[in-house]
Amino acid sequence: MFSSKLHRIAACAALIVSSAAWAPTGLYAGVSDAGPDATITLIIRDIEQNKLDVALARTENLLGLYPNFRLAHLIRGDLLLARTQPLATFGNAAGAPADKLRDLREEAIARLQGYRNRPAQNQVPRYLLQMREDQNHAVVVDTKQSRLYLYRNEKGRPVFVADWYISQGKAGAEKQREGDNKTPVGLYQVTSVMPPEKLTDFYGKRAFPLNYPNEWDKMQGRNGHGIWLHGVPRDTFARPPKASEGCVVLANQDLDALSTYLQIGVTPVIISNGIEWLSLDDWQNERSALNQAIDDWRRDWESRDVSRYLSHYSTRFKTNDQNFEAWARQKREVTAGKTWVKVELRNLSVLRNPGSQDEMVMVSFEQDYRSSNLNNVAKKRQYWRKENGRWKIIYEGVA
Repeated sequence: MFSSKLHRIAACAALIVSSAAWAPTGLYAGVSDAGPDATITLIIRDIEQNKLDVALARTENLLGLYPNFRLAHLIRGDLLLARTQPLATFGNAAGAPADKLRDLREEAIARLQGYRNRPAQNQVPRYLLQMREDQNHAVVVDTKQSRLYLYRNEKGRPVFVADWYISQGKAGAEKQREGDNKTPVGLYQVTSVMPPEKLTDFYGKRAFPLNYPNEWDKMQGRNGHGIWLHGVPRDTFARPPKASEGCVVLANQDLDALSTYLQIGVTPVIISNGIEWLSLDDWQNERSALNQAIDDWRRDWESRDVSRYLSHYSTRFKTNDQNFEAWARQKREVTAGKTWVKVELRNLSVLRNPGSQDEMVMVSFEQDYRSSNLNNVAKKRQYWRKENGRWKIIYEGVA
């Protein structure tokens, strides 16, 4: 009887499943396996199996590690109350504020779904097609699952390290304008670190600003500022899934763990409203096709055949101060005065943009350009978009 009553703790909004479904199978063994989400999963399993004393002991241990974990306090209260009376729903404290209970229920659902739905070992995020040599790690945020995934760069291939629960904007994802309380979707980088002495307690122990809006956001007319990865106040363990003004928020100890992997100005942070996962074979095929398109562009530049070179650019191309017509005119003039051109691309990064209706990737590299009358080394960034089945460059500028 108690198990059926407490089923709602596990599932209060369509998460009622068999106990076997709570045990992740075929998943990566990562940092999160030792974290609170793994323990909550075990507690729910114990409840469904009517091992109530075991569930209570696990909950007490969890609170010993995380005294401010309000969701664990709520589960503990339900377990204790169930000794004396039947439970009607998840969160049975008399007189408890309805909005606070709703927040905790949503957090429970997000944590359990996010932990249970982690990818299989042979799957990688579609977005990490080619990481630069100096990018030791990459961050992929899934706002739909309230989850942040950390990947290690292993010779260009992303390898899972850990995942954590996160909070996003109060109004969800797909930020468009200042003050809309949404978290942006796109390709970003950590630009700096703000230590605690420069922050109020609201942001936790540190914050990592992101470069929102990036070039693509600006081209789409998006605005706003102050999108960070940051922590929570000292008296708080975690916030509800939708609680920020657009930032990505982690528990302080999770942010501490993540911060050891972040490289300022280097680590990519990809934010998506639902991650597209690829098998390693499909990922390799997509990566090879894009790398081939980039190399074709490089070789056609070297050929000094301007028409072939310009065929890689969209007619909607823009750079900081030129459209396609001005760009084409300049390239024809410059190329006419050269007898040879050599272009080498180093430290290549190819990241697929999430959430875009049009297929689009951001390509970054160090460009070593040499010609009969000019040598130049520069860091470049391009956006490539698929048009009529072919990849075309729609933006190019200095990174």
